[in-house]
Order: sequence, then structure tokens, then C-alpha cells
Amino acid sequence: MTTPQQWDNLIGATAIDADGEKVGKVGQVYLDEATGQPEWVTVSTGLFGTRESFAPLYNAQPGGGELRLAVTKQQIKDAPNVGGDDRLTDSDVDALYRHYAGYLEPAGAHARTEVASGTETAGAQGRDVSGPTTDDAMTRSEERLHVGTENVAAGRARLRKYVVTENVTQTVPVSHEEVRIEREPITEANRDAALSGPDISEEEHEVTLHAERPVVEKEAVPVERVRLSTETVTEQHEVSEQVRKEQIDEPDVDPDMRRGDH
Repeated sequence: MTTPQQWDNLIGATAIDADGEKVGKVGQVYLDEATGQPEWVTVSTGLFGTRESFAPLYNAQPGGGELRLAVTKQQIKDAPNVGGDDRLTDSDVDALYRHYAGYLEPAGAHARTEVASGTETAGAQGRDVSGPTTDDAMTRSEERLHVGTENVAAGRARLRKYVVTENVTQTVPVSHEEVRIEREPITEANRDAALSGPDISEEEHEVTLHAERPVVEKEAVPVERVRLSTETVTEQHEVSEQVRKEQIDEPDVDPDMRRGDH
């Protein structure tokens, strides 16, 4: 449990959840009306810390500019939206105790809580039948949604080359020699050559035949250069979040007293 001298140090401290994860900054401290001890704090959560959620100080450990809570970040973010003013009602406290069931004592054992300012409690403000009166008007407030973007790593791309083998078929003309018998009659021009050998004999003649065959050679040549580059593509993304706003009912006045009826 914190001491009164530590209450001022809680505001603006960094809230750490039960798992050691940073939650947000402490905004306000709410006191138990019966004991005057701090019981709840609001912690900035949501996108850019625009939402404040209630977290219990039960078993919390302050110190060194941090406030270590006994509940998880997700439990804090899922806490009910209560505390529309500087005071927590019985129904607000009951809703918080139901949400943090198992970590806190029964809700019936605690009274209403109010927000702490320094080391003193701040009472209810505004014109209210259950409290003091400040002026003749009330302020209507509403939550505004602030949406932005953050740059995060979405993936990695890697350029890699590898070798594949494919069949390439081409047609190339090839030629070859074939044997052909040529016969010529005996004439005066070739008679001497025909009678140069014996009259009757055996003889063999041999001719070498030639043929072309395909010859394949391969060479590696550069064909293109490939590199990785990035481009920015903008698309519309819909964000949905609940926001609260206050409504003011018209006063319950006798119809005869309304303006314009006289």
C-alpha cells in the first residue's frame, strides 16, 4: 500500500503490468472515501494513449518513476468505461470489481472512491442534489477519436538466383558424300587409258566418303540485371472505436411554465 507522500509521485509514472510490459502513463489517482487510501488509478491506453482505463492499486508496487500493477495489460485495456467525473459511484466500483474478479476483494467491502489531488481528496463538484453547488451550468463533454499511423515491419523480401536446365532444340543442315557409279563409253580420247593395264585382271578401287556432323558449343552471356526496390502503395483502412459523449436531458418542468405558453 502506498503512503500519502507517494501519491503525488504516482501521477505521470509509467505503469508496468504483472508481466513486466509497459502499459502507459498514470493519469489520476482515486481514493477510497472510507479509508482515504489510494484504490484506483487511470492509465493511458489505446492508440497513442488517447483512452484512460482504470486499474487497481491492490498489491501495486510504486518506485523509481514506475508503478508495477498486479494485473495484465490486456485486463486494463478491457476494463469498463466508468468514472465520468471526479468520483466513482457504487455501480462504477462494482463494475470494476466484477471485471477484476479474482484479483481484488469483494466489491461490497469498499465504499465509493474519489479522485486525489496531491495528498487531499477532492469532493464532488458542480450543481448536484447530492453535493455542493458551484454555479448554475454544467459542462457537457465528449470523447474525440484521434487516428494516426505508425510504420512497422510487415515482412522481408529476398532476391535469390538459381540454375535450371531446359532442352533447346534447333535444326541445322548437314551434308555427307554418297557413292555413285559413272560409266563412260570407250572413245578415241580415253582408249589409251583403257588399254594401259592387262587385258584380263582383278582390281579394287577405294573412295573415302565424308560427312558433316553437328557440333555444339555453349557460352555464358549476361542477359539482364535484376534488383529489389520498394514502392509505397496507399490504401484506405477503416478504424472502428467506441467513443463516449455526454447528453443533457431537458428539464422536467410543468408545461404551463415553459416559455411561450403565456
